[in-house]
Amino acid sequence: MANYNLAPALAAYVKESAGFVSKSDAISDRREAFAEACRYFTPARPSGIKLEDDEINGLAIRIYSPEAPAPSTGWPTLLYFHGGGWSMGSHATHDWFAYAVLRRIPIAIVAVNYRLAPEHPFPAPLEDGLEVWHALSRGDFPQLDQDSLAIAGDSAGGSLAAGLCVALREMNLPQPKLQALVYPVLTASVELRSMQTHAEAPMLTTAGLLASLESYVPGQGRKADPRAFALEIDNATGLAPAFIGVAEYDPLFDHGIAYAKVLRKAGVPVHLHIGRGLVHASLRASGVAEVEEFYDVLVEWMRNSMACYHRS
Repeated sequence: MANYNLAPALAAYVKESAGFVSKSDAISDRREAFAEACRYFTPARPSGIKLEDDEINGLAIRIYSPEAPAPSTGWPTLLYFHGGGWSMGSHATHDWFAYAVLRRIPIAIVAVNYRLAPEHPFPAPLEDGLEVWHALSRGDFPQLDQDSLAIAGDSAGGSLAAGLCVALREMNLPQPKLQALVYPVLTASVELRSMQTHAEAPMLTTAGLLASLESYVPGQGRKADPRAFALEIDNATGLAPAFIGVAEYDPLFDHGIAYAKVLRKAGVPVHLHIGRGLVHASLRASGVAEVEEFYDVLVEWMRNSMACYHRS
């Protein structure tokens, strides 16, 4: 961390995060350490927000929404894919993200408990996301607005959000109102500059990232599939408008930068937000000024894209 100019509050967050160490390399222990860290950094649920656990064909989801009565058309809805290297986390580990968003805007968020690698590598997690997307699009949940759907994900979840947009285009289905990608993983290539310059950055190293990549998409055969890694796409025309947020000190920094260029070249509207002084996974650090600014910008783009106002 000595090589990175972190604000004191963010440096304290990184130091606290380092205390959540897995008891062993066993995937079960790693998952528990990750879940414990998420619980620790989750603030109390803000007043006026409710959460409900439900399922779609046996696939667990968590629905966050305002406690107020839903508009007649239902709440504008964000489908959310959690991070965790495709191998950790669940629909219940990222309350902190939903709380930060719903403190700012009256929408619903649906978090999906997609299957995890290495037991369930690509495309299983994406297939789970598509199943939930189809249910939302059909109007299976009356309190959710099937005509105002967006998608988001952080880290590995960002790859799934971007991949879902690619998959929908391949199926000739409507795109989300917005794809919000937060420090997303968008290629398995190691050629991008930030993969070297920030190889030992706090919270995520390049070596750790590559291990997760190999767990999610073993071997080389499917790493060129743009549904897995959207930067591999030949033509991005027709994909959803994008908010792409990157952390300054992150091996994934150039993933988001490069994808913004690809989308813009294809005529896709893009807002690129660079989180100055931020590191990977820093959105868990609620209360840190730079993190709160990131959420402010992200939510403003959601508001504009999803028409997030109370409707009678």
